[in-house]
Formats: sequence, structure tokens, C-alpha cells
Amino acid sequence: MDAKIRLYVDHPLGEGQSVPLDRGQAHYLFGVMRQDVGAQILLFNGKDGEWRARVEQAGKRAGLLSCQERTKPLQMPPDLWLCFAPIKKARTDFIVEKAAEMGAARIVPVQTEFTNSGRIQRDRLQAHAVEAAEQCGGTYVPQVDDLIKFDRLLQSWEPSRRIMFCDEALASSQGAPLQGLHGPWAIFIGPEGGFSDRERSRLREMENAVSVSLGPRILRADTAAVAAMTIWQLSLGDWT
Repeated sequence: MDAKIRLYVDHPLGEGQSVPLDRGQAHYLFGVMRQDVGAQILLFNGKDGEWRARVEQAGKRAGLLSCQERTKPLQMPPDLWLCFAPIKKARTDFIVEKAAEMGAARIVPVQTEFTNSGRIQRDRLQAHAVEAAEQCGGTYVPQVDDLIKFDRLLQSWEPSRRIMFCDEALASSQGAPLQGLHGPWAIFIGPEGGFSDRERSRLREMENAVSVSLGPRILRADTAAVAAMTIWQLSLGDWT
């Protein structure tokens, strides 16, 4: 029997390992997806790879699975952070989902001078990252951080982590190339209206920041996040 459902669990995985399900997971598997005892489920926890498991107990509020065999090793993404300014709720959800699908190792919401949203629901965004990993076949779930102010983030910035600064002021020109600059990276995406002049100047003055153009047109923030991750993955990531 082929396993078509993938489920993220916060529990160790290994041959013969029993995996209990919480109420939400039991409702999804047995109430929504109509699975029953004997069904095959793919499990991952972000540490032990992907495992095929069998449903041993199925109930409305709980369940129990048992791991049978590992089907995929842990596949770590590149050491890439996506730092972005939250926008409207649905579009912020989109950015987090696509970042998880496209291989971000960490997702950092940043409050800039022009950020429209002064708060986020981190747990909800983390759940979106989990769902994206479940659907795209990933074995790793990126961490979604709490909202942090732009200046505070840069105050503790490690010099070894380069910054791909997506500068809308370069929309009509070619930014610096990325080829050959391997190592830890972070992509910076501004809010609607872009970074302020002060924020732009600060990023440009950082020795480890590379200003990059995303093409001849100014993109919406959610589109810019996808475009920037595509450029980085094709230049330095695991797409090549």
C-alpha cells in the first residue's frame, strides 16, 4: 500500500518507534482524510528524515503509529535566511509558505520604518511553514522567528553571513553578481513602499551586503521574495 499522506510530528522517528498523535493530527488523519488502522503514512520531524509508518490505533481524539522503514534521509536546506517585512495577512502567509517550499533555513519577520503590520502570529506562521513542508516533500521545517526591529536585527548581525539586499532603487540597473560568494546568507525584502532612505543607506554601507536588482520592474513584496529566492538558489543554492 502506497503512503500518500505526509505528516510532521514532534517526536523521535526510528525503526519500530511508536508515535502518538495529538487531537488535531488524529482529527486530520481519521476524520478528514478517512484513514484507518493499517493505513500507511509518511512521517518527518525535521531531524530523522522521512519514515513510512503504519496506523496501529485510530480514534477521534488520539491515535498511534509505528515506524516501519526510512524512505528518505534528512535533507537540510542551504544556510539561507529570508528576512522580510510582514505585509497583509494572506500575503505574509504566502511568503512564509513559499520560503519553506523553496529552501529557506530560517524565516525572520522584520519591522522596518514602513512596515504596515506591527505584530504577527508566529505560531500561525510556523504552522504554515509545517504545512508547506508536508506538501512539498521536504524533510526540514524552517524556524519562523518572532518579529524583530530592523536596527536590533543588524546590531547583532554576524559578519560572516552575507546579505542579499534586494534594492528597488536598482530596478533599472544590474546589481552585483552573487556567483562564487558561498557561505551563510540572508535575503532582505522590504515592505510595501520599500526600505527607508536610512535603512537603505545602512544596508549599502555594510561590507557583507550585496545589492541586487530583481529586474526592470518594481515587484510586490511577496513576488519579490519568490524572485529573490529563485535568483539565490540558482546562483548559490541547491538547485544547481
